[in-house]
Amino acid sequence: MKVFYNISIFFLDLGLRVMSLFNPKAREFVTGRKGIFEKIGKALEHNTLPLIWVHCASLGEFEQGRPVMEAIRAEFGNHKIFLTFFSPSGYLVRKDYSKADYVFYLPLDTKSNARRFVRLVKPRLALFIKYEFWFHYSRTLRKNRIPLISISSIFRPHQFFFRKTGSFNRRILKNITRFFVQNHESVELLKSINLYNVTLSGDTRFDRVKEIVDSKKEITVAEKFKGDDRVFVIGSAWQEDLDILIPFINENKLKFIIAPHEIHKNHLGQLQRALTVRSVLYSQAEGKNLEDYSALIIDNVGLLSRLYRYGEFAYIGGAFGKGLHNVLEAACYGIPVLFGNKNYEKFHEAVDLINRGGAFPVNDYTDLKKKYEMLNIPETFLLACEVCRQYVEENTGATERIMEYCRTVLNVEGRK
Repeated sequence: MKVFYNISIFFLDLGLRVMSLFNPKAREFVTGRKGIFEKIGKALEHNTLPLIWVHCASLGEFEQGRPVMEAIRAEFGNHKIFLTFFSPSGYLVRKDYSKADYVFYLPLDTKSNARRFVRLVKPRLALFIKYEFWFHYSRTLRKNRIPLISISSIFRPHQFFFRKTGSFNRRILKNITRFFVQNHESVELLKSINLYNVTLSGDTRFDRVKEIVDSKKEITVAEKFKGDDRVFVIGSAWQEDLDILIPFINENKLKFIIAPHEIHKNHLGQLQRALTVRSVLYSQAEGKNLEDYSALIIDNVGLLSRLYRYGEFAYIGGAFGKGLHNVLEAACYGIPVLFGNKNYEKFHEAVDLINRGGAFPVNDYTDLKKKYEMLNIPETFLLACEVCRQYVEENTGATERIMEYCRTVLNVEGRK
């Protein structure tokens, strides 16, 4: 199986190089890794402080690791953070993240790459976020006696680790020093393969969204747009979501803040033409009388998690496609959450909120209209608000549980 794994990595590399000839994302994946070891060596040439390595696949995993990185930064100022990404969609957005001292792509997981990387970076501690399980990197860290922590990981019975044929995948997990998992099922699944180095910590995203709420950073344009009106915030909406949302927007007298998943010019123009209500782009809203507009369309990135505070209702996109986006960013403000009824089951927070009465999956435009009318009943609305607010409050604290372990590791390592 190790041979098959190595061959898979080889063909992944080859396939991406071929795709890079005509696919911009694959091109960035390949070109971003050119001369990567020379770049890392140059960046670390004069560094004298110990490093903590944090690895994320992409932007979503970054948000899960962010609370821990920021806690480490605040508490261990005598360490530096070395942040890596697998995907361009994470790296390109967060390459200038101020809380990390170094930000790079992760070289592909080959034996030679892993050895060279660990030899260059010499991390005192490594933290991999959620689904990041790389054979050669984890094995090299273990051989060098460098603690490796898996943060906000979540396991399901169908994964290779728990199959009769999954012995190689289980070998990867055995290289991990400590698992901090999101739910009880993950604890039991790891125990079923004789891995007891596991702590039920919860999901660090709850800490992140609570931090955003507590910061109370205002967005002036959104505040002026809202005024005294009720607002429906639509976040990360794909075309499949917009197909049912556009007629809903056109027939309701609410105000809408719309953050499409795609913000290129053609898509935004198509959206504005489909709306019969008066709309304005966020980038063009300054100086306008926003009371005259019914839809504020967000044409930048980075604002969405703070925009939900201006809403009485939220719709989260993605479930009609590859998967639901982050519902916690809206739920933390204590507002009801709606989303498509297709690909949400693997997001346990969405399932939890549905079962408690704070979130509502919708099938189509008619169903969306029906659920919205139901939420206009005061008792239903207030219950949904309280459910969402309480759910987030109940699940905070994962960052501190992880930090307790990090303190032990770093203090012990520091005394050696």
